[in-house]
Amino acid sequence: MGVEMKSEIKKVLKSVPIILLGNLCIALAATLFIIPNHILVGGTAGISVILQAFFDIDVQQMIQILTIGMFLIGVVALGKDFTFKTIVSTICYPILLEVCSAVLALFPADFLAVDTLTATIFSGVLVGFGIGIVYRCDASTGGMDIPPLIIHKYTNIPLSVLVMIVDGATVLMGMIGYGLMGTLYGILSVWVCSFVIQKTMMMGLDKVSQILIISEKKDEIKHQIFEQLDRGCTILKAQGGFTQEQKDVLLVVVPFKQLSALTKLISAIDETAFVVVSDANEVHGRGFTDSKVYFSPIDYSPINPTSYSGK
Repeated sequence: MGVEMKSEIKKVLKSVPIILLGNLCIALAATLFIIPNHILVGGTAGISVILQAFFDIDVQQMIQILTIGMFLIGVVALGKDFTFKTIVSTICYPILLEVCSAVLALFPADFLAVDTLTATIFSGVLVGFGIGIVYRCDASTGGMDIPPLIIHKYTNIPLSVLVMIVDGATVLMGMIGYGLMGTLYGILSVWVCSFVIQKTMMMGLDKVSQILIISEKKDEIKHQIFEQLDRGCTILKAQGGFTQEQKDVLLVVVPFKQLSALTKLISAIDETAFVVVSDANEVHGRGFTDSKVYFSPIDYSPINPTSYSGK
């Protein structure tokens, strides 16, 4: 066994508890909400519910068949890396599904009964959280999240968007068997699922804001940003659309906790400054992904943060 393969197996083993938790959430969503309430959702559970409307099939057995089938497709399309990251889910998910069904069968049927809207929302939350935490491990839950992974490999479209598209298409397929109302509930569940996946994958990341500043007192603002916030900035060259004048625009990226201090700083120096604030979903590079070294926005040379005066 090669060193690379051993390293990959070790990485997967460290992620096993999270992968199991993610698959448990999806199994609970299927047994608690999706299968009993015939919720049109994406994934293997959703396809199985759709097929049940046309054929006399056992939903749980169909889920297991689809899970194994999608795994085999993924092995061919995504290679050995996918195999290591997905085999845990492929083996454990059907087992967890059976265990959850057996445990829930011990409770009275009416004890676990919920209305369709509640089942729709909570199925989306559980599935989205389960997929999200598995994605954070750079792994896969198998099943119908494999088509999004294949598309993502060649297009780099965000996984949360691809999951929503694939699951949405699955839900629309069920309109014939379950009608318009069932489809609308399914679309709601897919949207909730995609939203939760995105938020779960961003969980724990610091929220960052991007600020554009146009001011006649840009040099003073820039100096105070260096001095008070210990943050760098980038000078963008721009041209006024009406006046045709050349202008310098300061681009600053700060953690959300520093945004209030920055806006107060700008206002104190120039009340007429034109300021645009927007959220940045992800930031990589100097000053953010390297916590030990700060860099000058001008010459990009390392600077000791304790002695940096902004000069």
